[in-house]
Amino acid sequence: MNADHSLEAARARDAADPANAQRGQFHFPRRPDGGEVVYLCGNSLGLQPRRASADVEAFMDEWRRLGVLGYHDPQADWLNLHQRLLPTAAALAGARPAEAVVMHSLTINLHLLMASFYRPTRERHVILIEQGAFPSDRYAVASQIAWHGFDPATALVQVGPRAGEHLLRHEDLVAEISRQGARLALVLLPGVQYLTGQRLDIAALAGAAHGVGALAGFDLAHAIGNLPLALHDWNADFAAWCSYKYLNGGPGATAGAFVHERHFGSGRPRLAGWWGNDLDTRFEMAEPFRPCHGAAGWQVSNHPLLGMVPLQASFAQFAAVGLPALRARSLALTGWLERLLDTRLAGRIEILSPRDPEARGAQLSVRLSGTRGSGRALFDRLLAEGLTCDWREPDVIRLAPAPMYNSYEDCWRAVALIDAALSA
Repeated sequence: MNADHSLEAARARDAADPANAQRGQFHFPRRPDGGEVVYLCGNSLGLQPRRASADVEAFMDEWRRLGVLGYHDPQADWLNLHQRLLPTAAALAGARPAEAVVMHSLTINLHLLMASFYRPTRERHVILIEQGAFPSDRYAVASQIAWHGFDPATALVQVGPRAGEHLLRHEDLVAEISRQGARLALVLLPGVQYLTGQRLDIAALAGAAHGVGALAGFDLAHAIGNLPLALHDWNADFAAWCSYKYLNGGPGATAGAFVHERHFGSGRPRLAGWWGNDLDTRFEMAEPFRPCHGAAGWQVSNHPLLGMVPLQASFAQFAAVGLPALRARSLALTGWLERLLDTRLAGRIEILSPRDPEARGAQLSVRLSGTRGSGRALFDRLLAEGLTCDWREPDVIRLAPAPMYNSYEDCWRAVALIDAALSA
């Protein structure tokens, strides 16, 4: 092996990287022998920040001591926990503070937002998504179309890669938006495509949708905390995300949403709930609904605080490190992993993710080349040998070195385990 791609080279890179100190602030799962697994699965579930358990225990202590008064106690201040998380959430989304809100779960947020932003008519009722969208998005969109009395078979338009290709072409998305024209009500696309890790151009896609009189929403599940975002400047109409992948909020952590400020006060209908009522009048129990200003007015239910508390630790880390620094480290880590895959596994695996570093996030999706055997068998072997990665049907293994906690040595060991499994 080239010395530049050796284990010693990986360790030298880690030793020279001050950001590698973040690694010690996370719990890594353990193998049966007690050693750390190689964890390249932050695109599916981020690791637990070490501080999170103390924050949860502090909340449990408040609940024990205060009961319902935790909502009113100035120290506990449960009522405003989502507001304390807001500055970091808005910064990660590239939103103005009033445009972001920490609430609910990803698909619930998509439904709540589509209730306002998908207002189909006989002439304009088409929704455009990508072919191979994450199933939950496709289900949500199809059910919204059917709910309004239209047929998903004709009102749901999907744009996929060209024959023999793996990635979406921006020009094909724009061409289909233009072709649908006056029939198009909504474009709903990912910031990062979950299967391939491909980054889409949110600003240009929003502009294309607006150019034909449609609205543009985005699923940022794989983009938030992974890439710098500028939703306000990019002129997206709305967006939603989860908080358990790159944001390390824990399984089922409270999600988030964005609504561009130009829609505030527009009179768009919404599915209302008490928690979206203006806080100044919420406890008056008045009959008319007076929404909170901004994206917070799309809240419906009292939030499960245990789904928010671990985000305090994660958001503190993001605020301290900063997404620009994380992105720079991500480019270096993913580039290192790519070079290792190319040099050590050439001809045996195929990288499906974009080769242009600016066209992807922290994920490389791979599959076995040609007829080399079962990708699922390889994946199962890797799990057994201590590499936690991610399998997606029909034949894709996703490797995601999260810049907040992964190391160059993690990348080296992952490729070494794949090499050993394929050579056995």
